[in-house]
Amino acid sequence: MFSSTSKITTAQATIIIINYMLAAGVLTLPRTVTEQTKSPDGWISVLLGGIIAVIAGIIIVKLSQQYPKETFYEYSRHIVGKWAGSLISIVFIAYFLVLGAFEVRVMSEIVEFFLLEGTPSWAIIMTVLWIGLYSITQGLDPIARLFEMIFPITVIIFLTIALMSIGIFEINNLRPVFGDGIMPVLKGVKTTTLSFTCSEIMLILVAFMKKPKHAMKAVVFGTGVVTCFYIITLIMVIGALSVNGVVTRTWPGLDLMRSFEIPGLIFERFESFLLVIWIMQLFATFIITFYAASLGVSQVFKKKPLSCMFGLLPVIYIFSCMPKNENDVFILGNMVSHFALYIFGALPILLLVISKWRKRGET
Repeated sequence: MFSSTSKITTAQATIIIINYMLAAGVLTLPRTVTEQTKSPDGWISVLLGGIIAVIAGIIIVKLSQQYPKETFYEYSRHIVGKWAGSLISIVFIAYFLVLGAFEVRVMSEIVEFFLLEGTPSWAIIMTVLWIGLYSITQGLDPIARLFEMIFPITVIIFLTIALMSIGIFEINNLRPVFGDGIMPVLKGVKTTTLSFTCSEIMLILVAFMKKPKHAMKAVVFGTGVVTCFYIITLIMVIGALSVNGVVTRTWPGLDLMRSFEIPGLIFERFESFLLVIWIMQLFATFIITFYAASLGVSQVFKKKPLSCMFGLLPVIYIFSCMPKNENDVFILGNMVSHFALYIFGALPILLLVISKWRKRGET
């Protein structure tokens, strides 16, 4: 199941990165960025955040390419020793578990509020967990193929809905550019960077790639596609709802879809389509984090993969049920994002320097 003989292509690695990054960001990013910038220039913050994410991803890939046949859980021991490497790996496992639990809880909140009102959240969470378990039992290759099916559906529906919303789009809501100067844009960069803190998955993926040398292309292209998604979303949402309208909504992306209808079509309301594709995206992020955590437990503690998967299932359930309400869910998301920003922003650089130094000392 976790054998590196099951290889994925560069295109599959790119699609995994895209699906891993998208998740809840498209639904909440317009509000969080606009709250920070207090201006319509948040799309510039997103662009700068995407550039920073590409740089961070390149550093992570450079580190993983030093040990192309091993995952981070394996090669970290070579860099900092068995005990320190195991400790860092456990921290990474905990991160993936909490992130996966967050995605499941967000999915539960959205489904309960918009689709299955009155359904207990535990019922939704348990259903998602068991389907997720089934999805990862055969390893990374089936996951990659599942993502290949999800991605084109996401692109088609997202672009179709974006084009349909042009009727309520008002360009003046995006003017003037830099009307309040550069400082609001810079304030929004941290928030946008938090939405891009997903390149860490390459610490795992490079070991499974058929051509590890092409991992850089996967990171750059994957992050670029996600940046385009975020920019389009932010422009369309602010253009339709205005800055003041965005900051007062919990899910501005969904509210945009509910703000227009096209009479005469079979479907006159389109938020259900956006819900469908983003439930798929949330599920995609969940299963890859579930897989990454299970892989870590298996490699660090030398346990059977299937046992690790079943063992982690109740842990994710407990984490996902810890937030008491919607506000607690967003607080958890911010905590996870900040943790990822600091850990995956600094640690790969340090490990890369140590790895280079150790290899130079061996020659």
